[in-house]
Amino acid sequence: MKRISVLLMVLGVTGAEAVAKVDLATLPSRDTVQLTIYNSADLTLVRESRALTLKQGTNSLQFSWENTLIDPTSLQMLPKAHANQIEIAELVYPPRVNNLGLWDIRSGVSGKVPVEITYLTSGLTWRAFYMGTLSQDEKTMRLQGYVRVTNNSGEDYENAQTRLIVGQVHLIDQIAELARRQYPYGRPGEVVPLEPMAPAARVMQVPEKRRLAVLEVAADKPKEIVKEGLSEYFLYTIEGTETIPTGRSKRLQSFDVAGVPVVNLYKFEEDRYGPEVVRFLSFKNDEAHKLGQTPIPDGNLTVYRSVDDRQHLSYEGQSSFKYIPVNEEVELNLGEVADVVVEPKLMDSKTENYRFDTDGDISGWDEIQTFTVEARNSRDVPARIEITRNFETPQWDLKRSGSIDSFEKIDLDTVKFTLDLPPHAKKTFEYTQTTYNGVRAEDWSARTRQ
Repeated sequence: MKRISVLLMVLGVTGAEAVAKVDLATLPSRDTVQLTIYNSADLTLVRESRALTLKQGTNSLQFSWENTLIDPTSLQMLPKAHANQIEIAELVYPPRVNNLGLWDIRSGVSGKVPVEITYLTSGLTWRAFYMGTLSQDEKTMRLQGYVRVTNNSGEDYENAQTRLIVGQVHLIDQIAELARRQYPYGRPGEVVPLEPMAPAARVMQVPEKRRLAVLEVAADKPKEIVKEGLSEYFLYTIEGTETIPTGRSKRLQSFDVAGVPVVNLYKFEEDRYGPEVVRFLSFKNDEAHKLGQTPIPDGNLTVYRSVDDRQHLSYEGQSSFKYIPVNEEVELNLGEVADVVVEPKLMDSKTENYRFDTDGDISGWDEIQTFTVEARNSRDVPARIEITRNFETPQWDLKRSGSIDSFEKIDLDTVKFTLDLPPHAKKTFEYTQTTYNGVRAEDWSARTRQ
């Protein structure tokens, strides 16, 4: 793989006359590297520590980013020792030379000096995904979170401490476009003075509020992901280090929580979901649900169910969700099901109570329709079903009978029935709706106001 090429050229100076000899040496490999990867923008902040071998006098450090997506305008260097004796004077991009920068370093000491090099790069991304395993009775769920980090930056990062950020970041320029410019600032030969600013200050808004939470995660021994809340950002620091070669992805487990209480609910609403029943799964990100230590990043959840004591699993569905703040409840749509069925049937329809205007034309009437609704649960666990019916007018009355557990008016033209079905059971109920049309709607309104 192509690596960042960093060379050290040491120019010895004697009196006022420069010695013609130039020592060219390859810079030692990184001692440490830290990656801070954003998921809302193609942006990663890299911090490297290296030990430079300096001589007294003027030293030139050559830094090449060929075949990588590094933003050369973000390069910064800071000595970590002998700071009062080392001056990193300027960063020069030589004319007619691509992907190359020269640091002018003036040193009052000789020997190894630790420095920190920081820059922004593109091509490193991460995303979260989750697996939920329901208990046999479907009352609790084991929730496992994972993070997949992908490296397409052109650079290998060995033994990197990885930090992940959730939140929106404001970019002035796209990092990948800056990396591909022929000259970093649009024209050759420009000297770029070092700026006394944080490496990422030019591209990210610095938040003010601070919050702190901790989430324990697993590898062989569960890794710890420390999460700091930075206003609209949340910082996830993965315990230990990871080697992430370019062109590869790595999956890391972020948490594993057993026994999370959940609610299963089946919904039937023809106007919204069609003729099928749709399954929903809900839980809350709080302490009562064994969560709530930190927000949960957006991602996909795949749900399975334990079907026997040997831990065999059945696939139950999949859903994506947005970022879940602490103390917020989420309801996930797991899709259509075939083992819970609702069948409404129109049994009778008629009109009556006609009203006529002065010309003898019909100006109002009542429409009366009778429905039977059968609900069947062929599963081996109970099922709660919400059956929503919508009317074409807000002026209506309803009479019901049969196996109805609860009934409520949702809004002006919507009613909801709730059934609790035991395993392998069915229930049937009937309702008659009367809707008032034309001037009969005015009669209905006057009657309901009394």
